Amino acid sequence: MPTPDDENSLVDKDSFQDAIPLDDTPPKKQKKAVAITKSSGKILQDIENESFDMSANKSSKDASDKYKTITHIEHILLRPDTYIGSVERDQKPMWAFNSESNSIEHREVSFVPGLYKIFDEILVNAADNKQNDKRMNEIKVTVNRESGEISVWNNGKGIPIELHKQQGIYIPEMIFGVLLSSSNYDDKQEKVTGGRNGYGAKLCNIYSTKFTVETADSKHKKKYSQTWTDNMSKKGKPKITSHSGADYTKVTFTPDYSKFNMEGMDDDFEALVKRRVYDLAGTCTGVKVSLNGERIKIRSFKEYMTLYTKALQAESNGIDEDKKDVIVVDTPNERWQIGFAVSDGSFKQVSFVNSIATTSGGTHVKYVADQVVQKLMDHVKKQNKKGVTLKPNQSLRK
Repeated sequence: MPTPDDENSLVDKDSFQDAIPLDDTPPKKQKKAVAITKSSGKILQDIENESFDMSANKSSKDASDKYKTITHIEHILLRPDTYIGSVERDQKPMWAFNSESNSIEHREVSFVPGLYKIFDEILVNAADNKQNDKRMNEIKVTVNRESGEISVWNNGKGIPIELHKQQGIYIPEMIFGVLLSSSNYDDKQEKVTGGRNGYGAKLCNIYSTKFTVETADSKHKKKYSQTWTDNMSKKGKPKITSHSGADYTKVTFTPDYSKFNMEGMDDDFEALVKRRVYDLAGTCTGVKVSLNGERIKIRSFKEYMTLYTKALQAESNGIDEDKKDVIVVDTPNERWQIGFAVSDGSFKQVSFVNSIATTSGGTHVKYVADQVVQKLMDHVKKQNKKGVTLKPNQSLRK
């Protein structure tokens, strides 16, 4: 599994399909084409097509009502699929956190993809800061089930509290409140963080009833705080005070649940949020992660993997505390961590790229799985020379 680089670079999925071979079957005798009968009507007749609707010229008022422009924020709210994914409820098997047993479980989850996306934008931003500041060693996440409010804090390098030379506004405001602002537009630089299109956290701001950013800049000895409300339509004035402590950045937001046809935070969304926090604890090397004030006791990638192997045991025949999980972990370089374990008889994967959870897999998963399968097949073939030939898909299922 790649270690955190995406919330929010996007992962390229396999989009190629096998070419269809040419058919060797001789072509069948074609039926004689049906003759076209002549029409007794006019050669060109009236066609109903709004593209050629000349009635729009009859009234300038009608045309003005038909064609309109909207703001960028209005477009994001009107066409969420383009930016954050669907705002309709979906249901599918996913890994989720069980708060009662403090464990990970694989079950049917009902959730809204767009809501999950805006939360992940903020979480991945915090993880990304580790790439900007290697000294960063802590992330704190707070989830308030009653109010629906979520906050994400990290002690990495703070945002520079200074006016942007071209825009004339403070940089924190530009990052969180101005669309298409980004530090990732240099395509010549290697991508090791999540964002690239200038939306990111602003989408969370737009889909929230209240959104607050707070950051401390030890270089300028200042602390900055600013709040937006009503889907980023109302902007509060920045509050800048002196600060003598360490750097940090904290984002606190309350999603506009009505935009997702919800009354508030429900069990399944809370379970997905908490699972993602556990993901960070297992994949952000050298970073202590806390959830609701309690340190998550995962100190290695291998220990993180046991959450999933135990879940598979519980799902099949119950957890056997005396049984040791077979888990193989390899770190070929600082950008990759790979773990392998025996499944319940079907192929399952949990993977991340640039801190983004790639739940559907991708080329990075196939790249690793193909190598594992080939090694297994070579070993089985050597040990079982006269046996049945093992196919790659059979090996993958085990």
